[in-house]
Amino acid sequence: MLQMQLTPSPITATVDFSAPGVSHGFLRLPYSRDDAAWGSIMTPITAVNNGEGPTALLTGANHGDEYEGPIALFDLAATIRAEDVTGRIIIVPAMNYPAFGAGTRTSPIDRGNLNRSFPGRPDGTVTQKIADYFQRVLLPMADVVVDFHSGGRTLDFLPYCAAHILPDKRQEGQSFDLVRAFGAPWSVKMLEIDAVGMYDTAAEEMGKVFVTTELGGGGTATARTAGIAKRGLRNLLIAAGAMRGEVRAQPTQWLDMPDADCFTFAEDGGLIEFLADLGDAVDKGQPIARIYPMTRTGIAPVTVTANRAGLFMARHFPGIVKPGDCVAVVGVEIEA
Repeated sequence: MLQMQLTPSPITATVDFSAPGVSHGFLRLPYSRDDAAWGSIMTPITAVNNGEGPTALLTGANHGDEYEGPIALFDLAATIRAEDVTGRIIIVPAMNYPAFGAGTRTSPIDRGNLNRSFPGRPDGTVTQKIADYFQRVLLPMADVVVDFHSGGRTLDFLPYCAAHILPDKRQEGQSFDLVRAFGAPWSVKMLEIDAVGMYDTAAEEMGKVFVTTELGGGGTATARTAGIAKRGLRNLLIAAGAMRGEVRAQPTQWLDMPDADCFTFAEDGGLIEFLADLGDAVDKGQPIARIYPMTRTGIAPVTVTANRAGLFMARHFPGIVKPGDCVAVVGVEIEA
């Protein structure tokens, strides 16, 4: 363990994180491969410094098939002015750059899921090396961390901004204040079903104010969801004290995910027919989908029901499911 802590990261930044003004560059990770013996993975990064203030670390494409974050962050990197910043903003539009380039959730190099790879290893796989650099270099610099997500190619969400319930209620309160400022159509007190190795967990265990999103899905972004990401990011940075301006308040409906009954999983595989749409109110035990066997005709579909009453906030995407897939998520509407 001591040896791993002392091993330097193989990733080097071509930007100076302390230099005043706007700096564009790369995180360069040596990667020897068939077509480039001395090749590198070049992950774009922007650092902006102007005066005293908090450091905001902004990331997208933690999963490579989720696009609202990269759109908002490439746009911000192209338009940001140093005079608008009060502190420091670090922008990494595609933190899992190999997956982003391939349009896949996990890395095409090692099949690593970056959001299950923390704290990482400096001497591990490519994905573990990326996680290690964020764990040991970038996260310690940050006061506020924003990690954009959406459903990718296998889920679709109501567009929401979220934070987690935390043992440290001051940290939790600061996180939810920024969720409120973001102003997505829905705001969520989020429950994770698989939090081991997550970037979220790594940031929160360091005491960082951590905010995330789920802004759609289906392996694409729409004008609406990209607009939500751009407007929300600006609002959040202003509310966090990292950017000048006024928060443009947007109405939001709060949702809670109080327990595992929010999730419904398929026990059968096949063709799925949804019986409710995102945003619909559903009752406990209500049929929300049918799964048709695909190997022969004349067999009745299996009915899938909601495990609790609430608002249908996420669904499987696209139309074929496997046993164990998350079919639906139901949240509970609450007051802010």
